[in-house]
Amino acid sequence: MAESSSRTLVCSVLFVDLAGFAHLPVTEQLRQKRGLNALLAQELARVPRAERVVHEIGGGAAVAFLADAEAALVAAIGIQGGAGELKLRMGLNLGTVHVVKDLGGQTAIVGEGVNDAQHVAGTAEAGQLLASHAYRDTVSRLSAEHAALFDIAALRTDGRSREHELFQVRFASRAQPAPARGAREAASVFDAGPHLIVSGHERASVQRALEELAAKGAHVISPISQIGDKWMASCEHPESRRGECKVETLGYTRIVTGPTRRAVAEKVDELVGRGDRLVGEIEQADEGWTAVCDTGGARR
Repeated sequence: MAESSSRTLVCSVLFVDLAGFAHLPVTEQLRQKRGLNALLAQELARVPRAERVVHEIGGGAAVAFLADAEAALVAAIGIQGGAGELKLRMGLNLGTVHVVKDLGGQTAIVGEGVNDAQHVAGTAEAGQLLASHAYRDTVSRLSAEHAALFDIAALRTDGRSREHELFQVRFASRAQPAPARGAREAASVFDAGPHLIVSGHERASVQRALEELAAKGAHVISPISQIGDKWMASCEHPESRRGECKVETLGYTRIVTGPTRRAVAEKVDELVGRGDRLVGEIEQADEGWTAVCDTGGARR
Protein backbone atom coordinates (compact mmCIF):
# COMPACT_ATOMS: atom_id res chain seq x y z
CA MET A 1 0.00 0.00 0.00
CA ALA A 2 1.40 3.38 -0.97
CA GLU A 3 2.35 5.64 1.90
CA SER A 4 0.05 8.40 0.65
CA SER A 5 -2.98 6.06 0.87
CA SER A 6 -2.89 5.95 4.68
CA ARG A 7 -3.21 8.59 7.40
CA THR A 8 -2.90 8.22 11.15
CA LEU A 9 -4.57 10.71 13.45
CA VAL A 10 -6.27 11.10 16.81
CA CYS A 11 -9.98 11.81 16.47
CA SER A 12 -13.44 11.06 17.85
CA VAL A 13 -15.17 7.84 16.80
CA LEU A 14 -18.85 6.99 17.08
CA PHE A 15 -19.72 3.30 16.82
CA VAL A 16 -23.38 2.47 16.15
CA ASP A 17 -24.56 -1.13 16.52
CA LEU A 18 -27.95 -2.75 15.90
CA ALA A 19 -28.62 -4.80 19.04
CA GLY A 20 -29.31 -8.50 18.32
CA PHE A 21 -28.61 -8.03 14.60
CA ALA A 22 -26.91 -11.42 14.09
CA HIS A 23 -29.96 -13.29 15.37
CA LEU A 24 -32.49 -11.59 13.09
CA PRO A 25 -33.91 -13.16 9.90
CA VAL A 26 -32.07 -12.00 6.77
CA THR A 27 -35.03 -9.98 5.52
CA GLU A 28 -35.24 -8.16 8.87
CA GLN A 29 -31.49 -7.56 8.85
CA LEU A 30 -31.77 -5.91 5.45
CA ARG A 31 -34.72 -3.77 6.55
CA GLN A 32 -33.03 -2.57 9.73
CA LYS A 33 -29.70 -1.95 7.99
CA ARG A 34 -31.44 0.17 5.36
CA GLY A 35 -33.14 2.14 8.14
CA LEU A 36 -29.85 2.68 9.95
CA ASN A 37 -28.07 3.77 6.77
CA ALA A 38 -30.80 6.30 6.02
CA LEU A 39 -30.62 7.64 9.57
CA LEU A 40 -26.82 7.97 9.41
CA ALA A 41 -27.00 9.74 6.06
CA GLN A 42 -29.55 12.20 7.44
CA GLU A 43 -27.58 13.08 10.57
CA LEU A 44 -24.12 13.10 8.99
CA ALA A 45 -25.20 15.33 6.12
CA ARG A 46 -24.60 18.27 8.47
CA VAL A 47 -20.92 17.33 8.86
CA PRO A 48 -18.66 18.33 5.91
CA ARG A 49 -17.47 15.28 3.97
CA ALA A 50 -13.84 16.25 4.51
CA GLU A 51 -14.40 16.04 8.28
CA ARG A 52 -15.86 12.51 8.52
CA VAL A 53 -15.23 8.94 7.40
CA VAL A 54 -17.98 6.29 7.58
CA HIS A 55 -17.06 2.60 7.67
CA GLU A 56 -19.79 -0.06 7.73
CA ILE A 57 -19.01 -2.94 10.09
CA GLY A 58 -21.44 -5.89 10.34
CA GLY A 59 -24.74 -4.74 11.81
CA GLY A 60 -23.54 -1.20 12.38
CA ALA A 61 -21.03 1.45 11.41
CA ALA A 62 -18.04 3.34 12.73
CA VAL A 63 -17.83 7.06 12.03
CA ALA A 64 -14.60 9.01 12.52
CA PHE A 65 -15.01 12.74 13.10
CA LEU A 66 -11.75 14.28 11.95
CA ALA A 67 -12.32 17.80 13.25
CA ASP A 68 -14.67 18.74 16.12
CA ALA A 69 -15.02 16.28 19.01
CA GLU A 70 -18.45 17.68 19.87
CA ALA A 71 -19.69 16.93 16.33
CA ALA A 72 -19.66 13.25 17.29
CA LEU A 73 -21.82 13.97 20.34
CA VAL A 74 -24.33 16.03 18.37
CA ALA A 75 -24.56 13.33 15.69
CA ALA A 76 -25.02 10.60 18.29
CA ILE A 77 -27.87 12.52 19.91
CA GLY A 78 -29.54 13.06 16.55
CA ILE A 79 -29.21 9.38 15.65
CA GLN A 80 -30.62 8.31 19.00
CA GLY A 81 -33.49 10.75 18.67
CA GLY A 82 -34.42 9.46 15.23
CA ALA A 83 -33.87 5.74 15.92
CA GLY A 84 -37.57 4.96 16.34
CA GLU A 85 -37.99 1.17 16.45
CA LEU A 86 -34.29 0.55 15.79
CA LYS A 87 -32.59 -0.78 18.92
CA LEU A 88 -29.21 0.93 18.80
CA ARG A 89 -26.21 0.59 21.07
CA MET A 90 -23.75 3.44 20.67
CA GLY A 91 -20.24 4.17 21.89
CA LEU A 92 -18.11 7.33 21.70
CA ASN A 93 -14.34 7.25 21.94
CA LEU A 94 -11.31 9.42 21.30
CA GLY A 95 -8.26 7.57 20.05
CA THR A 96 -5.81 6.74 17.28
CA VAL A 97 -7.35 5.97 13.91
CA HIS A 98 -5.78 4.90 10.64
CA VAL A 99 -7.62 6.14 7.54
CA VAL A 100 -6.83 3.71 4.71
CA LYS A 101 -8.05 2.53 1.33
CA ASP A 102 -9.46 -1.01 1.19
CA LEU A 103 -9.05 -3.43 -1.72
CA GLY A 104 -12.02 -1.88 -3.46
CA GLY A 105 -10.56 1.60 -3.23
CA GLN A 106 -13.04 2.73 -0.58
CA THR A 107 -11.94 4.73 2.44
CA ALA A 108 -12.00 2.75 5.69
CA ILE A 109 -10.90 3.32 9.29
CA VAL A 110 -9.04 0.90 11.56
CA GLY A 111 -7.04 1.09 14.76
CA GLU A 112 -7.40 1.16 18.53
CA GLY A 113 -9.66 4.21 18.42
CA VAL A 114 -12.22 2.25 16.36
CA ASN A 115 -11.81 -0.97 18.36
CA ASP A 116 -12.34 0.84 21.66
CA ALA A 117 -15.44 2.62 20.33
CA GLN A 118 -16.83 -0.77 19.31
CA HIS A 119 -16.12 -2.19 22.77
CA VAL A 120 -17.86 0.79 24.41
CA ALA A 121 -20.92 0.27 22.19
CA GLY A 122 -20.84 -3.44 23.02
CA THR A 123 -21.13 -2.59 26.71
CA ALA A 124 -24.17 -0.37 26.15
CA GLU A 125 -27.73 -1.58 26.42
CA ALA A 126 -30.19 -1.14 23.56
CA GLY A 127 -31.08 2.54 23.35
CA GLN A 128 -28.07 3.62 25.43
CA LEU A 129 -25.22 5.96 24.49
CA LEU A 130 -21.93 5.42 26.35
CA ALA A 131 -18.62 7.27 26.13
CA SER A 132 -15.07 6.33 27.03
CA HIS A 133 -13.11 8.24 29.65
CA ALA A 134 -10.89 9.73 26.92
CA TYR A 135 -13.86 11.14 25.00
CA ARG A 136 -15.69 12.37 28.08
CA ASP A 137 -12.52 14.04 29.41
CA THR A 138 -11.95 15.92 26.14
CA VAL A 139 -15.53 17.11 25.64
CA SER A 140 -15.93 18.05 29.32
CA ARG A 141 -13.16 20.59 28.93
CA LEU A 142 -15.20 22.57 26.42
CA SER A 143 -17.56 23.92 29.09
CA ALA A 144 -19.20 23.13 32.42
CA GLU A 145 -22.42 22.38 30.51
CA HIS A 146 -20.64 19.71 28.48
CA ALA A 147 -19.17 18.16 31.63
CA ALA A 148 -22.63 17.94 33.19
CA LEU A 149 -23.88 15.71 30.38
CA PHE A 150 -21.90 12.64 31.48
CA ASP A 151 -22.51 10.26 34.39
CA ILE A 152 -20.29 7.35 35.41
CA ALA A 153 -22.00 4.22 34.14
CA ALA A 154 -19.69 1.21 34.42
CA LEU A 155 -16.17 -0.15 34.67
CA ARG A 156 -14.92 -2.28 31.78
CA THR A 157 -11.92 -4.61 31.98
CA ASP A 158 -9.89 -5.02 28.80
CA GLY A 159 -7.76 -7.98 27.67
CA ARG A 160 -4.86 -6.75 29.78
CA SER A 161 -6.96 -6.71 32.96
CA ARG A 162 -7.03 -2.90 32.99
CA GLU A 163 -10.22 -1.19 34.16
CA HIS A 164 -11.73 1.64 32.12
CA GLU A 165 -14.49 4.01 33.21
CA LEU A 166 -17.48 4.35 30.92
CA PHE A 167 -19.93 7.26 31.02
CA GLN A 168 -23.49 7.53 29.80
CA VAL A 169 -24.87 10.71 28.29
CA ARG A 170 -27.27 11.86 31.00
CA PHE A 171 -29.87 13.72 28.97
CA ALA A 172 -30.09 10.96 26.38
CA SER A 173 -30.83 8.03 28.62
CA ARG A 174 -31.62 8.91 32.24
CA ALA A 175 -35.15 9.77 33.25
CA GLN A 176 -35.72 12.68 35.62
CA PRO A 177 -38.53 12.98 38.17
CA ALA A 178 -41.75 14.08 36.52
CA PRO A 179 -43.04 17.57 37.40
CA ALA A 180 -46.03 18.01 39.68
CA ARG A 181 -49.36 17.29 38.01
CA GLY A 182 -50.70 20.38 36.28
CA ALA A 183 -47.36 22.23 36.58
CA ARG A 184 -46.09 24.11 33.54
CA GLU A 185 -42.69 22.57 33.02
CA ALA A 186 -39.86 24.44 31.34
CA ALA A 187 -37.70 22.40 28.99
CA SER A 188 -33.96 22.10 29.62
CA VAL A 189 -31.60 23.49 27.00
CA PHE A 190 -28.09 22.04 26.82
CA ASP A 191 -25.31 23.93 25.04
CA ALA A 192 -23.40 21.65 22.65
CA GLY A 193 -21.24 24.29 20.99
CA PRO A 194 -22.81 25.27 17.64
CA HIS A 195 -25.93 23.30 18.56
CA LEU A 196 -28.49 23.30 21.36
CA ILE A 197 -30.20 20.18 22.71
CA VAL A 198 -33.71 20.76 24.09
CA SER A 199 -35.12 18.19 26.51
CA GLY A 200 -38.31 18.00 28.59
CA HIS A 201 -40.95 15.70 30.04
CA GLU A 202 -43.69 17.43 28.04
CA ARG A 203 -43.73 17.77 24.27
CA ALA A 204 -45.37 21.16 24.60
CA SER A 205 -42.52 22.49 26.76
CA VAL A 206 -39.95 21.42 24.16
CA GLN A 207 -42.07 23.02 21.43
CA ARG A 208 -42.21 26.30 23.38
CA ALA A 209 -38.45 26.28 23.86
CA LEU A 210 -37.88 25.65 20.15
CA GLU A 211 -40.21 28.51 19.22
CA GLU A 212 -38.32 30.87 21.53
CA LEU A 213 -35.00 29.79 20.05
CA ALA A 214 -36.36 30.09 16.51
CA ALA A 215 -37.38 33.67 17.29
CA LYS A 216 -33.71 34.32 18.12
CA GLY A 217 -32.58 32.90 14.80
CA ALA A 218 -32.05 29.20 15.56
CA HIS A 219 -32.81 26.59 12.91
CA VAL A 220 -34.24 23.21 13.93
CA ILE A 221 -31.93 20.29 13.07
CA SER A 222 -33.66 17.26 14.60
CA PRO A 223 -37.44 17.56 15.12
CA ILE A 224 -39.10 16.67 18.42
CA SER A 225 -39.05 12.95 19.19
CA GLN A 226 -39.68 10.89 22.30
CA ILE A 227 -36.86 9.00 24.05
CA GLY A 228 -38.09 6.99 27.00
CA ASP A 229 -40.30 9.34 29.02
CA LYS A 230 -38.66 12.49 27.67
CA TRP A 231 -39.05 14.59 24.55
CA MET A 232 -36.00 15.92 22.73
CA ALA A 233 -35.01 18.08 19.76
CA SER A 234 -31.91 19.88 18.57
CA CYS A 235 -31.30 23.15 16.77
CA GLU A 236 -28.48 25.41 15.70
CA HIS A 237 -27.18 27.72 18.37
CA PRO A 238 -28.63 31.21 17.65
CA GLU A 239 -25.21 32.73 18.21
CA SER A 240 -23.78 30.60 15.41
CA ARG A 241 -26.07 32.36 12.93
CA ARG A 242 -25.26 35.88 14.08
CA GLY A 243 -22.64 37.89 12.33
CA GLU A 244 -20.57 36.94 9.33
CA CYS A 245 -16.96 35.94 9.30
CA LYS A 246 -14.44 38.74 9.32
CA VAL A 247 -11.75 38.66 6.64
CA GLU A 248 -8.64 40.78 7.13
CA THR A 249 -6.04 41.06 4.34
CA LEU A 250 -2.40 41.66 5.22
CA GLY A 251 -0.21 41.62 2.16
CA TYR A 252 -0.46 38.16 0.60
CA THR A 253 -2.18 36.77 3.70
CA ARG A 254 -5.85 36.69 4.61
CA ILE A 255 -6.98 36.07 8.20
CA VAL A 256 -10.51 34.70 8.62
CA THR A 257 -12.26 34.85 12.00
CA GLY A 258 -15.80 33.76 12.85
CA PRO A 259 -18.14 32.57 15.63
CA THR A 260 -17.99 28.86 14.71
CA ARG A 261 -15.58 26.50 13.00
CA ARG A 262 -18.14 25.67 10.33
CA ALA A 263 -18.67 29.33 9.49
CA VAL A 264 -14.93 29.82 9.10
CA ALA A 265 -14.60 26.62 7.05
CA GLU A 266 -17.34 27.78 4.67
CA LYS A 267 -15.65 31.16 4.21
CA VAL A 268 -12.29 29.43 3.63
CA ASP A 269 -13.90 27.18 0.99
CA GLU A 270 -15.22 30.30 -0.71
CA LEU A 271 -11.75 31.91 -0.71
CA VAL A 272 -10.06 28.71 -1.90
CA GLY A 273 -12.54 28.63 -4.78
CA ARG A 274 -11.20 32.05 -5.75
CA GLY A 275 -7.60 30.89 -5.72
CA ASP A 276 -6.50 31.21 -2.10
CA ARG A 277 -4.74 28.42 -0.23
CA LEU A 278 -5.42 27.45 3.39
CA VAL A 279 -2.26 27.61 5.49
CA GLY A 280 -2.27 25.19 8.43
CA GLU A 281 -5.47 24.26 10.23
CA ILE A 282 -8.59 26.12 11.35
CA GLU A 283 -7.99 26.80 15.03
CA GLN A 284 -10.00 28.00 18.01
CA ALA A 285 -9.09 31.44 19.34
CA ASP A 286 -10.35 33.82 22.02
CA GLU A 287 -12.69 35.53 19.54
CA GLY A 288 -14.04 32.29 18.11
CA TRP A 289 -12.32 30.41 15.29
CA THR A 290 -9.61 31.58 12.94
CA ALA A 291 -7.84 30.48 9.75
CA VAL A 292 -4.99 31.86 7.66
CA CYS A 293 -5.02 31.82 3.85
CA ASP A 294 -2.35 32.63 1.28
CA THR A 295 -3.83 34.83 -1.45
CA GLY A 296 -1.38 33.43 -3.97
CA GLY A 297 -0.06 36.87 -4.86
CA ALA A 298 3.50 35.86 -4.13
CA ARG A 299 3.22 32.95 -6.59
CA ARG A 300 1.91 35.03 -9.49
